[in-house]
Amino acid sequence: MRPLPLILAAGAASIAAPVVAADLTVTVTVPSISTAAYHRPYVAVWIERAADQVPMHTIALWYEAGATARGDGDGEQYLKDIRTWWRKGGRATTLPIDGVTGPTRAPGRQTITAPAGRMSALPAGSYNVVVEAAREQGGREVVRVPFTWGGAANSASASGTSELGAVRVAVTR
Repeated sequence: MRPLPLILAAGAASIAAPVVAADLTVTVTVPSISTAAYHRPYVAVWIERAADQVPMHTIALWYEAGATARGDGDGEQYLKDIRTWWRKGGRATTLPIDGVTGPTRAPGRQTITAPAGRMSALPAGSYNVVVEAAREQGGREVVRVPFTWGGAANSASASGTSELGAVRVAVTR
């Protein structure tokens, strides 16, 4: 009996085995802002390649879908105020995005988890999670947090200064 073919077969099987799946968790802090006319921000969260900032995948979009509470029509008309997301592909997106679109969120810590199944098409590499917030009668802010996909578990964080608080990204196995 020759052991070499068995060793080669075992090695080939380990190469063909799927990569262990990972989840991506993004924690966004929406700050409490003291103002007479406070409106919850519209927020877009997406993944872009770190090297050239090409958008890869929208993972959350918070806005007033349908008629707004004030009865002034559809909240989709204000999505263009999330300018960076809008210009990088939001305007070409069919809304609502199943599993991504949701209502605006109250101030506090909000957690978004993109499960491994939703992230399976993302190739290994260096990326940024980008969080952009725009608020009526308020400001607009963009926060980028770098992370690595396809390797070991990792995490990183960054912080906004006005419309966004702390933003944390964690890749878990």
